[in-house]
Amino acid sequence: MTDSRRSSISSIKSDVKSDIESPELPLDQKHFGNTLDQKAQAQSKEQPSEETPSTIPNGGLVAWLQVLSGFMCFMSAWGMVNGFGVFQDFYSSTLIPDVSNSDISWIGSIQAFLLCSATVFAGPIYDHGHPRLLVMFGSVLVVFGMMMTSLCSEYWQLMLAQGLCVGFGAGCLFLPSIAIIPSYFTTKKAVAMGIAASGSSFGGVIFPIIFRRLEPRIGFGWATRAIGFISLTSLLIPCFCIKARAFPKTRRKLLDFAAFKEPAYALFSLASFVGFVGLYVPFFYISTYAKDVSGLEDTLSFYMLPIMSAGSIAGRIIPGLVADKVGALNVLGVCNLCASILGFCWIAIHHTAGGLIVWALLYGALSGAFVSLQPTTVASIT
Repeated sequence: MTDSRRSSISSIKSDVKSDIESPELPLDQKHFGNTLDQKAQAQSKEQPSEETPSTIPNGGLVAWLQVLSGFMCFMSAWGMVNGFGVFQDFYSSTLIPDVSNSDISWIGSIQAFLLCSATVFAGPIYDHGHPRLLVMFGSVLVVFGMMMTSLCSEYWQLMLAQGLCVGFGAGCLFLPSIAIIPSYFTTKKAVAMGIAASGSSFGGVIFPIIFRRLEPRIGFGWATRAIGFISLTSLLIPCFCIKARAFPKTRRKLLDFAAFKEPAYALFSLASFVGFVGLYVPFFYISTYAKDVSGLEDTLSFYMLPIMSAGSIAGRIIPGLVADKVGALNVLGVCNLCASILGFCWIAIHHTAGGLIVWALLYGALSGAFVSLQPTTVASIT
């Protein structure tokens, strides 16, 4: 056999072998395969992978920026509710004295109701990947509502501006702040949520003091606008820094009641609903009660509300530290029981200023856990 014939046979064998190992596809099949690969890559980018403890950072600059963003959202959302007592006292004594205290309290009650109920509609928007849009929209409503409140002189105007507008905007701020933080933490989840939730107590301290100090000097309108400008400045941080790590792969409907089919979640939701009915009664009435019933001087009776909110700061953070060790539900149950007992003790201490101060601090601390531990508790029982 000649050398040329041997080389041709060898080349034929190598061609056959290469065809068997990597068969050549037609052009249309190649294009189809490439298209499928591109679609698969695009879908993998659109849908985040499943969250596991190993993929959650549990700290870092970005994670703690989310806590700071949540703190600012809580300050302008729940802080307005915590500090409503100073408006309650001013409205009943100066702005609209002909309206009863119970009617005036409906402004704060509607505000708190919308803060919680607006999350029903904000939830699906968050699931569709728009947490920053919610924060921006809520910021506009809260600031706009406070600016409009500064122009109000009638009861119905206050209800629309401070009750409805601020309340709905606060709900849009509230949901992203509690939904994002758990995706950044594992072992520090409860304490991170507690630090963020302490923003509401911080707002409950500074907003009444600001209003009290400014109103005699510059009037109701500009004192209220000052609070609005503080909210505007603080809410710029979450508007730029808030960033969700992952969204649910299955997007739910605007109104989806499937979660209530789970008994533990449904029972906890009912218990939370009942708890919120009476939670903020002391925050609304403590200043008026101290002045009209306990007979305390005007300055001391006013500071009862900031004192209660100051106690609530510790009540947001310390239970979170304990909850990471012994369980959020256990800590929440004990704090709620003690706060309920304190509610009945209120009537026994109305004649002593020292007793009322201690009671305000304790109730603020114990009731603070009711808000800060709820997201962590839901995650642990569902």
